[in-house]
Amino acid sequence: MKRLAPTFGVALLVCATPILSLAGTTYNFQTVTSPGDPAFTQLLGINNAGTIAGYFGDGTTVANNGFTLVLPNTYTAENFPGAAQTQVVGINNTGETVGFWIDSGGVNHGFTYNGSTFTSVDNPFTSTVTQLLGVNNSGTAAGYWTDASGNFHPFTWVSGTFTPIAVPGSVSAQATDVNNAGSVVGFSGSEGFLDVAGVFTFLQFPGATATVADGLNNNGQVVGSYMDAAGNTHGFIYDISTGTYQEVDDPNAVGPAGTVINGINDQGQMVGFYTDANGNTDGLVATATPEPASLLLFGTALVGMALVVGRWGKVSGNA
Repeated sequence: MKRLAPTFGVALLVCATPILSLAGTTYNFQTVTSPGDPAFTQLLGINNAGTIAGYFGDGTTVANNGFTLVLPNTYTAENFPGAAQTQVVGINNTGETVGFWIDSGGVNHGFTYNGSTFTSVDNPFTSTVTQLLGVNNSGTAAGYWTDASGNFHPFTWVSGTFTPIAVPGSVSAQATDVNNAGSVVGFSGSEGFLDVAGVFTFLQFPGATATVADGLNNNGQVVGSYMDAAGNTHGFIYDISTGTYQEVDDPNAVGPAGTVINGINDQGQMVGFYTDANGNTDGLVATATPEPASLLLFGTALVGMALVVGRWGKVSGNA
């Protein structure tokens, strides 16, 4: 679920302890807080080079300011010329970004940026909202526009051509990301969806009251967030090939706003944001550590090497 809408600084980066998820995979979590607005940073997309798309500013106290980020603290400001607010939401492996900008009248316009030129994108129908939320390597973007009744209409867009996405049984839906094969994820009502060449799979985290699919990669993984029966928000990752879900929560998340996972690259590295103990919105980067079996094999190999040289030693350190 993309969040709405300007100065720049160096991020504060904090490494958290690896946490065991419900499915057994461990993740290292990094917190990213922009000094442009220490109370509000969201990370929304990440490519295979590790370049991150995001923004700071809650849109009220501080305007939305877009950026790309190379960890640990190399920021490049990215704001549509003349915009009152900008969010950078998606990034592909060529470095092309997409997102949306808000003009002085409050109208939302989609945009693409190739590193030198911004292109504004507006749907061909009357609307006050067009947003681009994800992009693949061929420059096809996914997004939505709203009609006069406030209903969302998902689409893909490339080179000025809009292609509507008809989600079965839905009058209002958002398309949030698209991969290189043209598969699209998004959400409609209380369910996420995966559209593979017009064949839809609806996504609902087990026991959830609502599920949102926000991103996908080229290796069959979908990420997003879900709300549990108590009204708390959690991140998740979904494996398309096995149909299994795994909860992914930042260990520093506090309160019902919880954790949202918004983007994932082909290495399985995820980005998103969470609410901390002070009520601030902080960006997060989650990187999987080796599975326990992999660690065992690694340890066995080390023991074997130790036997060969005739010495025993203790191997320790962070995964």
